[in-house]
Amino acid sequence: MHDASQLSTPKSSAPELDASRPNAAGLDAPFSLTPEQCRRARLARDARFDGRFFIGVVTTGIYCRPICPVTPPHEENVRYFGSAIAAAAAGFRPCLRCRPDSAPHSPPWRGTHTTLSRALALIDAGSLQHGSVAALCQRLGIGERYLRQLFQRHLGVSPKTYALYRQCLFAKQLLHDTALPITDIAYASGFTSLRRFNDAFQRQLHLTPSALRRRRADPQAPLTLTLTYRPPYHWARLRHFHALHRLARLEWIDDDSFGRTFRLGEVTGHFTARHLPERHAFSVSLALSDLSVLDTVVRCLRRLLDLDADTQTIEGHLAAALPGLALTPGLRLPGVWDLFEAGVRAVLGQQISITAAVRLQQQLVDQLGEQDTAGRRRFPTPAAIAASDLAFLKLPGARRETLKRFATAYRDGELGDDPASWQRLKGIGPWTAKVAAFRGLSDPDVWLDGDVGLRRALACQSQPLDPACAAPWRSYLTLQLWDTVI
Repeated sequence: MHDASQLSTPKSSAPELDASRPNAAGLDAPFSLTPEQCRRARLARDARFDGRFFIGVVTTGIYCRPICPVTPPHEENVRYFGSAIAAAAAGFRPCLRCRPDSAPHSPPWRGTHTTLSRALALIDAGSLQHGSVAALCQRLGIGERYLRQLFQRHLGVSPKTYALYRQCLFAKQLLHDTALPITDIAYASGFTSLRRFNDAFQRQLHLTPSALRRRRADPQAPLTLTLTYRPPYHWARLRHFHALHRLARLEWIDDDSFGRTFRLGEVTGHFTARHLPERHAFSVSLALSDLSVLDTVVRCLRRLLDLDADTQTIEGHLAAALPGLALTPGLRLPGVWDLFEAGVRAVLGQQISITAAVRLQQQLVDQLGEQDTAGRRRFPTPAAIAASDLAFLKLPGARRETLKRFATAYRDGELGDDPASWQRLKGIGPWTAKVAAFRGLSDPDVWLDGDVGLRRALACQSQPLDPACAAPWRSYLTLQLWDTVI
């Protein structure tokens, strides 16, 4: 099936898919896959299952995506895994043809286990690259032994091994997709030295970085990555939403692409994501002032474009829960860059039309947003808004003060990442907090009760709808209803 050089003998300590278990890791999840479902999906190369499971081939020691283009192996030589890390822990290395590291990043083994999900999110954000397991456990409020037990039970590996393997997979993607020098790739992947990078890469993936380098390194070449998703993906509707809310010089959009400027801490940059429907992917051109945050930027992009949603599962749930609702396939959550920006947009959008809200947001960007050398604008920082009297905004005084209070509290670190807690600030109510969670966190379970568009859409329905039935995907119910009126 593949080149079998540099193989290790696959072992069977990692959890595999089993018809008697909810999924590969034994966690509860909103869907389940049996070995027979996996067999049919891989033989059909069904892209809707891409990222939901991985295929280990014992005769080659390689693991693949279900859409791998090579001749399918015999079933007796196949093992099914719920995640890439589970396949790796069983001794398989990633296929160089289908590149399982680039599969949609929605592993079912995250399940509904809150502590494990939080731990994975913090590790993905780099907590073990810059800190210890003890510090991670302190943030989670659990002991080290319990954390290791969670990872071993559900993933078959330790937290450190998971973090290191994830770093190596990201480096592998950069080696495939970009012409960055290997030294820069090591830095962008979170390694502090080239020697440690080379050693970890070979131990984790049974390959060397130079063996994957197929193009000559060019430091001047633009940074371009391919980010995949699981179809269907309704780009036209997502594009329409972004076009309605576009801020000139901060965002740009055409028939098949969307881009914007951004800030991440002290790092600035901009991107353009071009839709490639035939490949179920976006080609993203990136410019960054510091490559050390590249991994974080990619995760922000995946959330902003809602690339990890399993819309087939979501829409199946909505269809069963609300049988009278006509569904549009492939609707995706329209994210913004970060939670602060989402909060500002929500405050400025209180009790006015979309057009009026965009006009106020544009004035804010034009007056307080930093300008780069190309004339593009970045969204204003909390410090910039807090320091301004905002007299240029034609707003009631109370609304202007709400915006200043919000920016000041955010600047001073008084607000957390849960928008519901923002309601202690005068002028911020449930609708504002929910809009911020909807767009700034891409929370899948937000119901924007009181929204004018939703009221219009509900009035057009032939029978009453109970939003509670749509949980845990009420945000996607919101999109389905908006689709009928916006």
